[in-house]
Amino acid sequence: MSQAMIWEPGRYLTFGSERQQPALDLMAALPERALTSIVDLGCGAGANAEMLRDRFPRARITGVDSSPEMLAEACKREGIHWVRADIADWRPDHPPSLIFSNAALHWLSDHAVLFPRLLSTLEPEGVLAVQMPNNFAAPTHTTIAETALNGPWREKLEPLIRQAPVASPDFYYGLLAPLCKSVRLWQTEYIHVLSGDNPVADWTRGTALKPFLDALEGKQRENFFEAYANRIAEAYPPGPDGRTLMPFKRIFLIAEGV
Repeated sequence: MSQAMIWEPGRYLTFGSERQQPALDLMAALPERALTSIVDLGCGAGANAEMLRDRFPRARITGVDSSPEMLAEACKREGIHWVRADIADWRPDHPPSLIFSNAALHWLSDHAVLFPRLLSTLEPEGVLAVQMPNNFAAPTHTTIAETALNGPWREKLEPLIRQAPVASPDFYYGLLAPLCKSVRLWQTEYIHVLSGDNPVADWTRGTALKPFLDALEGKQRENFFEAYANRIAEAYPPGPDGRTLMPFKRIFLIAEGV
């Protein structure tokens, strides 16, 4: 995850229950066996690490994140070792039983190198459990690029546009299956029911849109967000009850027995 981004925990957690559900689903699929050392990689404000601590009370829990703002929130939770580090450079001080990563690894490129490296840090029979957004072909994300390329901010924002950072399920299976005893993969499309005047714009403002907003200042930043918000409101109009449905795809994988 990029260290240059300044995360805003309050804004990110506005949709806390919706963002938490995929982590709960990933956690529910973990193997039922004793784990001695667990790393929550890209731990954010620490809610997942806390749940891992409660589920595996005998394990040493470490939360790793590059954001000092997120870690300041995380440190309010007890019984967990917190580490500030960029995932791209992070190495554990001892092989963990489980690396758990929820909505973090999509911020990094070159998954063909990243995932085998993470597997290599695990203890024998260790587990890598990952959830990543896979909504990059939906208006939530395509509208960001459209807005970035159509305005006076193009020169600043065009370099920030990325190709979809998450590959297809068969890519991850082909990459991980030769290195593990088993690989489980699944994809879920959540249908989030959101409240507010333009909730999808508020959702992306706390995550995918943030690097683009951070690259701008003052009135230009306001104008860019307004242009994006107008586009996204057309793509996700409210229903008769005033609520907005936002489909959102996520990919899950659990690799066991390295």
